[in-house]
Order: sequence, then structure tokens, then C-alpha cells
Amino acid sequence: MSTQPLLQRTAAKRIALPVKVEPKVAFANERTFLSWLHFTVVLGGLAVGLLNFGDRVGKISAAMFSFVAMAVMVYALYTYHWRASSIRQGGRGPYDDRVGPTILCIALLGMFSAVSVMNYLTSAIAAIVANFILRFTADPELSP
Repeated sequence: MSTQPLLQRTAAKRIALPVKVEPKVAFANERTFLSWLHFTVVLGGLAVGLLNFGDRVGKISAAMFSFVAMAVMVYALYTYHWRASSIRQGGRGPYDDRVGPTILCIALLGMFSAVSVMNYLTSAIAAIVANFILRFTADPELSP
């Protein structure tokens, strides 16, 4: 009998096995893409509402909302195609993206901040102008 064990290990030899990707991964990719598109449609609807019924600040906000909605659409399409090609080639994950949602949140926060500042400035300027007009048109005999 031999003194060697029955199952021997070879020195650093790796066997390449094909990776089978389940169909649910591709369907999850499509669901994620459709979810991003749903968000952009809501954002675009908000932009159209502001464009139709808003004042000057509303129209500027509508332009910003439209720009962010279009940028998110392009991002969603790029991410969908990147994940789909990676799934078709049998690549191992991860298929997540941490940069895109972070940039989207920062863009939305900046946009809402800019709209708030514009609304505050326009209301403050309107109040100052109204006060100025009322002070100069007031009857000087009525002032104490």
C-alpha cells in the first residue's frame, strides 16, 4: 500500500467553473431601471407644473428640475446597460452603485436649497420695495 492519502491537493491549481446567473438578477435590473424612470417622470411632472403655474422663480426651478430629471434618466440608462452587459458576460457582482444615488441626493438638496434661497430673496426684496413705497407715499402729517 502506498503511504499517500487518497485525495491529494494539487499545488495552486484552480479549476474555472462557469458562473450561472439566475434570470431573477436580470429582472431585478429591469425593475430597478423602471423604478429610476418612474422617479424621473415624477420629477419631470413637477417641473412641468412649476413651468405652467409658477412665477419667475418657479420657472427657474422648473428648469433645474428638468435638468436633474434628464440627468437621472441618462444615469439610469447607463447603469442599466452596464449591469445587463455584466450579467450577460457572467460577471460576479457586485452590481450596486454607491456614487449615483449620492450625487442625486446632493443635486436635489442643492436644488431645493437654491429654490428656497431664491424664494426668500424675492419675498424679502418685495417686502423692502413695498415698505419703501408705503413710507414715501404716506401722509407726513399722520406720522408721529
